[in-house]
Amino acid sequence: MRSNALKEGCTRAPQRSLLRALGLSDQEMKRPFIGVVSSASDYIPGHRHLKDISEAVKAGIRNAGGVPFEFETIGVCDGLAMGHAGMRYSLCSRELIADSVEVMLTAHPLDAVVFIPNCDKVVPGMLMAACRLNLPSIFVSGGPMLPGKHKDTRFGLSEMFEAVGSHAAGKIDDTELLALEKSACPSCGSCSGMYTANSMNCLTEAIGMALPGNGSIPAVMSARIALAKEAGEQVMELLKQDLRPKDILTAKSFENALRSDMALGCSSNTVLHLLGIAHEAGVKVDMDTIDEISRTTPQLCKLNPASQVFITDLDEVGGIQSVLKELARKGLIHEDLPTVSGSVKERYANYPAADGEIIRSADDPFRKDGGIAILKGNIAPEGAVVKQGAVAPEMMQHTGPARCFNSEEEASEAILGGKIQAGDVVVIRYEGPKGGPGMREMLNPTSALTGMGLGSSVALITDGRFSGATRGAAIGHVSPEAAAGGVIGLIEDGDLVEVDITNRSLNVKVSDQALAQRKAAWKAPEKELSGYLKRYAQHVTSASQGAVFDM
Repeated sequence: MRSNALKEGCTRAPQRSLLRALGLSDQEMKRPFIGVVSSASDYIPGHRHLKDISEAVKAGIRNAGGVPFEFETIGVCDGLAMGHAGMRYSLCSRELIADSVEVMLTAHPLDAVVFIPNCDKVVPGMLMAACRLNLPSIFVSGGPMLPGKHKDTRFGLSEMFEAVGSHAAGKIDDTELLALEKSACPSCGSCSGMYTANSMNCLTEAIGMALPGNGSIPAVMSARIALAKEAGEQVMELLKQDLRPKDILTAKSFENALRSDMALGCSSNTVLHLLGIAHEAGVKVDMDTIDEISRTTPQLCKLNPASQVFITDLDEVGGIQSVLKELARKGLIHEDLPTVSGSVKERYANYPAADGEIIRSADDPFRKDGGIAILKGNIAPEGAVVKQGAVAPEMMQHTGPARCFNSEEEASEAILGGKIQAGDVVVIRYEGPKGGPGMREMLNPTSALTGMGLGSSVALITDGRFSGATRGAAIGHVSPEAAAGGVIGLIEDGDLVEVDITNRSLNVKVSDQALAQRKAAWKAPEKELSGYLKRYAQHVTSASQGAVFDM
């Protein structure tokens, strides 16, 4: 056992004395030591209940003969960080989470680990750490929030952000806005739609690192506590089998995850995170891999914000396992891969077939290709990402004049001030990993456009990124970014921008010669940076590489 480095032999008497200070018995000294890594926080709705989850996990570990030791990581709530300087720290936190887990689990040798994340960057940060350490590991999330309800209509956080745009346009008054505010988030858990947190929790299940139900069982259900106990028990079985993350996280399992991603219509942020996790796992996944899988995977689900169907509805018809089962029926899933609880095929065998409505048949999908598309062209030679499953049909192909802004704040002010017209293409640059720095999510401008009735007539492109709650023709992750000299930084007001999601292209109608002349005169704006943001900007790579650190 790895923990023997702490507790075996005469020379380890000082370390054992410290362990005895924790109240460990002689019998416990002989048992496996299991880490329980949680992102519990009083400040984040998705994490407020994670202490209950960790207590259930620890009970499961003790049931199976282990000794649990819990510690906590940081976690950023993207909803709370949205629209101000705090959002620059959201993606940045992913690397800090991975680093902090590496530090703790190396400084204090443990034999296996249960990870308890719930929100956006915590899930991939912990998965990246699991790859680095390669200890027997299992994940159990805190689960999704219940949807809100107002005037017999269910809704989620995305509609709450859109209500701000409706209020600015005079479509709703202060009283209505307050009523929506009080109804949008009725319980703890990760926000109720297929936003980034739920997307990543679903994909953690699909890739095989979590038990069935991890992505969809609601946070408030007793089944979530039972799942946590089962995860605690199962990590002891993984330790006996010596089954490790890199045994599970192979090229074929990443393909399964990407197929699930496309079928579910997940957040565009999953592209960043799957690239980052694959990098840590030593598996080759790139934008071309994602594009190929997207082109050949049908979209089976259309969940909020693309519809009024929520994660809780998906859970009631079989959840992720039923989606995998339907994809496998068409030969799109590798069935014999190991997971934390048997093979892929063994896991979904007892789950229901696609119900035909919430999970469409692969013979009658919402789309014949995936919910996420990779676009390329002179604006994005390395690629850009769009959640095409949440784009209005009339915006799948759109050409319009550019309206350029060098920050999210400038763009939001123009949108809410009524300065954007139907047909425009809003361009927001210097918001990439280096240029932001931190690649902020931009739910404020996209939801303002939707709330003001411009969601089906205005496109938005950026080297930043979008919340999973975003819908509409919102194209992010444009690479190379403006701060790295990308073409997005050379676009001028009035240039015609052609967005062709159908044919997966993104171009500005300006000659190569004219762009070269602009590039010669171009200079990136200087930003005063300090602390972690300064270090982050110095080391982060392109979004097309997952915004991982340049080692």
